[in-house]
Amino acid sequence: MNTRILPLVTIAALGWAGGFVTVSGHDLANGGEHPHYDWSVKPPGADGTPLWFLAQADANAGHTRTLVAADAGGKEPAQAGVFKLFAPNVRVRWDARFLFVESNGIPTHNMMVGITNWQQQVPLPQNYTGANAWQIPLQAVPAKAPASIKGRFLRGAIAVAANGIPIFNPQNNRGEVSAEIGELDQWGGHCGRADDYHYHAAPLHLQSVVGKGRPIAYALDGYPIYGLTEPDGSQPVGLDALNGHTTSALGYHYHASTKYPYVNGGFHGEVTEAGGQVDPQPNASPLRPAGAPLRGAKITAFETVGNQSKLTYEVNGEKRTILYAANSDGTFPFEFQNGSAGTTNETYTRRPRGGGPGEGPGPRDGGGPRDTTRPPGGERAPARESGEVRPSSTPAPVTTAGNSSAFVLRSAEVTNGGKLPVDYTGDGTGATLPLEWSGAPAGTKSYALLMHHLDPEGVTKSYWILYNIPANVTRLPKNVKGVGSLGASFKGVVGYEPPHSKGPGAKTYVLTLYALSAAPEVSGSPEQVTYATMLEAMKGKVLASTDLSVVYTRNVGTDGPGETQLPGGPGSGKAAQGGSGAGSADGSQAGTGGPRLLPGGAREKLKLTAEQQKQLADLEGELKSRIEKILTPEQLQQLKQMRPPQREGDDRETRPDRPNPNQ
Repeated sequence: MNTRILPLVTIAALGWAGGFVTVSGHDLANGGEHPHYDWSVKPPGADGTPLWFLAQADANAGHTRTLVAADAGGKEPAQAGVFKLFAPNVRVRWDARFLFVESNGIPTHNMMVGITNWQQQVPLPQNYTGANAWQIPLQAVPAKAPASIKGRFLRGAIAVAANGIPIFNPQNNRGEVSAEIGELDQWGGHCGRADDYHYHAAPLHLQSVVGKGRPIAYALDGYPIYGLTEPDGSQPVGLDALNGHTTSALGYHYHASTKYPYVNGGFHGEVTEAGGQVDPQPNASPLRPAGAPLRGAKITAFETVGNQSKLTYEVNGEKRTILYAANSDGTFPFEFQNGSAGTTNETYTRRPRGGGPGEGPGPRDGGGPRDTTRPPGGERAPARESGEVRPSSTPAPVTTAGNSSAFVLRSAEVTNGGKLPVDYTGDGTGATLPLEWSGAPAGTKSYALLMHHLDPEGVTKSYWILYNIPANVTRLPKNVKGVGSLGASFKGVVGYEPPHSKGPGAKTYVLTLYALSAAPEVSGSPEQVTYATMLEAMKGKVLASTDLSVVYTRNVGTDGPGETQLPGGPGSGKAAQGGSGAGSADGSQAGTGGPRLLPGGAREKLKLTAEQQKQLADLEGELKSRIEKILTPEQLQQLKQMRPPQREGDDRETRPDRPNPNQ
């Protein structure tokens, strides 16, 4: 078996390329027996906690009084003290309202050891700096109605530990207590879907650095979290339902506990809740989609030697290892030593930020160990479309050479990370992008092109599958036809599914071109060739891959793409009252019963040029043509007979209450 240590640069100093995306930090859980977790809530040295950690903590305490950056002016807030003890790994700054805590999300203590309910995530640095730093109110404001975290705030962090590591709800977002089902390591933490390390229980071991007289964490409402005792060593008295109380010495504060809720049981202070989490808070930046639960796995060791990381685990008595590194060029080589299943090597690249919660990188280019003994389960929303790929179950093609810097995919219509022209979306004609590529590795026998988007729930949606592209082809024209074989989109449509997001905001779509050593073996009808099918079929055949990321923003409203005006009743081909019609250059409608992209009067108010009006008219004509192809003659006749209701106080025509046929 090939065992080697991969080169890498200092992880803590690594500057991430691109931005950050919002994902849930929770993971998927497997079934089976779950031993009760009890290590993280005991001081270091008790019940088998490694003594080397105490030595490391003591060493830290000797050099962590380094002064840290602060905003200009103002006295240092008292809250900064405990975080400064962990400098230089933690930095603080402040303004008049908030203390900002920066870190790379990697603690100085060891991690992962003891987890028996594992989803194949590993600790990777996160860029919790700058605008993506944790923020703690300097003046906590008591809430009129304190909020419990039981069954609530199940996404994201509820507190920040003194070492800059976020603390999540003790419940995972299925409502299970992570500490009681084997999900946590000896220090009370584990890694989320973005390979982000965080706690789900109070990190009492930090008291070896901060002392019992200081908080071990701050809740995101601004109140401190102390250990099991008061600073004088006495037991806390009169704790409320949130694990907090008020004393003359400290005012209101929370305490940790050795049973649920382990940390603050809610928020005594004011917080804003959005999307099931406290808002705002930093975003984690995923490198790869979440792994599947691995039944029977137990993590036995984790070590960082110099700049390298090595995770060792056992599955049914067989020892396995993951070696990985973070390179200065933004690549992350992984080596998966899968025991009797052999060794695979993958290289991941951190991709640029998308435009909303959950936007992020595409599919894994390769795979660590996978659980094939049961359907994956865990913290995920119910399935919505048959072609969607859940991050827990996404197969991964095994890349034998990784991404090649010489292998480049590009388009004359858009640059990497640039805005996708509307013509290539569901708000336009739905054309496919013209593409070309170069630098394919020697031995390439075939190409496969996959276009996907990662939605806010971490679900991979495919928009275009084109495979069996001959090796001598290096370009695809706009609206390509007759090249390769087509698969199905996440909606089950064979061919290109133009982006047409229901929500506002920028969304990132990634086109990935794979250079293959052999054509993928795919059976079944085109409707059966899904994203997951293709990834599975490409395993062991990927010589290299290259990405082209494009961004599309839908301005969902009355005067932009996404609010397509559908046909009205008889005579809807005429101009609406108060407007100039649907907008050819002479003000005529694009066609009887044709859809209007702008409401009546908008063209005059916007002072559109003749060229803009002509382009809109052309677009509306193309959209009408597409609608006529989608609907049956009977449906078209019914559509022409529909007369939309009018808005109160508005004499403009409005669309009937029916879904957009392009969605």
